[in-house]
Amino acid sequence: MSFIKDISLAPSGEMKIKWVERRMPVLCRIAEQFKESRPFEGLKVALSVHLEAKTAYLCRVMELGGAEMYVTGSNPLSTQDDVAAALVAGGMEVFARYDCSMEEYEENLCRVLEAGPNIIIDDGGDLVKLIHEKYRHLIPNIIGGCEETTTGIHRLRAMDRKGELCFPMVMVNEADCKHMFDNRYGTGQSVWDGIMRTTNLIVAGKQVVVSGYGWCGKGVSLRAKGMGARVIVTETDPIRALEAYMDGYEVMPMDEAAKHGDIFVTVTGCSGVIRKEHYESMKDGAILSNAGHFDVEVDIAGLKDYAVESYEARHNIQAYVLPSGKTLFVIAQGRLVNLAAADGHPAEIMDMSFAIQALSAEYLASHKAELGNHVIAVPREIDERVARIKLEAMGVGIDTLSAEQADYLGI
Repeated sequence: MSFIKDISLAPSGEMKIKWVERRMPVLCRIAEQFKESRPFEGLKVALSVHLEAKTAYLCRVMELGGAEMYVTGSNPLSTQDDVAAALVAGGMEVFARYDCSMEEYEENLCRVLEAGPNIIIDDGGDLVKLIHEKYRHLIPNIIGGCEETTTGIHRLRAMDRKGELCFPMVMVNEADCKHMFDNRYGTGQSVWDGIMRTTNLIVAGKQVVVSGYGWCGKGVSLRAKGMGARVIVTETDPIRALEAYMDGYEVMPMDEAAKHGDIFVTVTGCSGVIRKEHYESMKDGAILSNAGHFDVEVDIAGLKDYAVESYEARHNIQAYVLPSGKTLFVIAQGRLVNLAAADGHPAEIMDMSFAIQALSAEYLASHKAELGNHVIAVPREIDERVARIKLEAMGVGIDTLSAEQADYLGI
């Protein structure tokens, strides 16, 4: 029995799904192949990913391949109720509502697991964590899973190092066709989409502080610079810090950057990046946002305790008045700003990411007897297959090595 807000919202959600489907040619190609091969026939798939239109189309592609889908969202503020309704109207089991409580969120995760899945598609590692802590009886029937994001892979690697991982997990985020495009171009654009549509303020001329210079941080910084902002990068990794400096950005510790920023974007995958000691250093009116998976990068609990007053300044923006009289503004409760305050990555980008998901799940289903209980890389042939289909869809041709060239390179 599905758990959604309102089934009458389905027509609006269906419109969104149809819009993105036209712009996801790689997944469309895979859908046609899955209809013929039915790689998931007889298998149950539990999926926890930000539940919006692109995710919904992935679910339908998996269903065309024979999967019995059980779907929830990976963030209480990223679910789009009309999209969830459209999936339910099509006969899929969905457990997700926008702005649900953390208790409801966890209940929804449990609901998809109680179906007894064979394959897990996770975003952030919550499903895998629950299985190992609460649903260990399901493990014998689980073939494996796929992890969408950096944060989830950090969690999986820690489990793998300790010998705690009980089934194989494919590191989808580390595929080139995922992180090089999704994290850099997708995050880079969608973060600023969320900030700009929520604040209705200009970026040009502002001092932007980006915490973290991984693929996501590179994209966020590049877009800010392109819109006329002056960018400061904070980092803990000396090599990434040096790269940011060579790319033309100022680099400094957060203790110093806090004094200068007009807009802050955390994108580290770590906790406590912006903390109580930074708040009083900030300018009156500074805007804080997070683009990392969990709402722990900006210490919202500490800010709430420290503030003498709090009020809603604008939809999805909470104001916090400090003892000094300064006011700081937090977008989307410190949750993922590109999904909690916008529509997430563009469809053309998620086309590649979700194509990697679908093909990695197929790889698990067809190789289940060969894989150990470890984190495993996306096979290179899947990465290249997605890239070639995408190039073809875009009308872009590339060269092919001759036999002599391949021999010269030892390929």
